[in-house]
Amino acid sequence: MSNNNLDQLAAAQKANAEVMMTLMRTAFEGMEKLAALNMAASREFFNASVANAQQLLAAKDAQELAKINSSLSQPNVQQLMNYSRSVYDLVTQLQGELTAAMDSQYNTFAKKASATIEKTSAQAPGGDVFAAAMKSMLDATNQAFGNMQNMAKQMTEIADANLQAASTATAKAVNAASTGKKK
Repeated sequence: MSNNNLDQLAAAQKANAEVMMTLMRTAFEGMEKLAALNMAASREFFNASVANAQQLLAAKDAQELAKINSSLSQPNVQQLMNYSRSVYDLVTQLQGELTAAMDSQYNTFAKKASATIEKTSAQAPGGDVFAAAMKSMLDATNQAFGNMQNMAKQMTEIADANLQAASTATAKAVNAASTGKKK
């Protein structure tokens, strides 16, 4: 193996290690953000539970208890939707960062593979046949990668639309419930 090949191999290994470190760093940062979000949500849930229990214990009769109990559910639904939206936003952000890193790595790979194919076809006897086969394989890989990216984008759009629909439905239900109580 020539020094040029060893240098290329070392450079490729270094680039792959950097990509893996970026992916791992992004994953750990995402886990850290999710843990912080869960801690904040747990703290908020605990504080709300204590306040709700105090309100329920202060009720003087069954009618007041029923009124307090029904009024306590509305903020909980909204808090759950806010938490779900925060988790969704966090996952979407992580997906974007991971996808960007993988796209960058794949684009670098595709460029290097294309350059290698061109170089091989020019240098080796019968390289045109090999180059044509490799180009065909690289084109198929590029198409598959593009399809995968499009599918991921569509899945994200569907999830976003579902979250928006759920948020709208929940907001309408909470408003309807609070309007019905005030009458």
